[in-house]
Amino acid sequence: MDLEQPLPRELKAVDSASLFRLEERACDLGLSQRLDPAWVRANAAPDGTHYLWPALWHTLSHRPDVPRHVRWELLITLRTGDRVLSLLDVIPDDFAPLPKVTSREEGMQVRRLLDRAPSVREWLLREGEGPGRL
Repeated sequence: MDLEQPLPRELKAVDSASLFRLEERACDLGLSQRLDPAWVRANAAPDGTHYLWPALWHTLSHRPDVPRHVRWELLITLRTGDRVLSLLDVIPDDFAPLPKVTSREEGMQVRRLLDRAPSVREWLLREGEGPGRL
């Protein structure tokens, strides 16, 4: 993959089943930025829409078997109705087929939500669960 390749300039919207698959794949590959898939299954709204916004290309130089991948900002809709921010590493083969958000208005709304949403850790602390739950 070209080292100068620009980030994908697209917002992705995924359902919960797709989010679970992406988190499990990141876990299986040992990628750095991911949540415990069990936590995601227990807390993500089953019928929620979750958003991925590209942040940076990431390479594991010490693990050449893992392809270069994009680190995404992840906005998760929780069962409680809250939205939280996390990061998720996704390899290109997995993010290319994900549905794109094509509405500029929806994209701007998601960006505002990403800027205001607490991180998963902050949310856990606020809920009194502590960060050890991840």
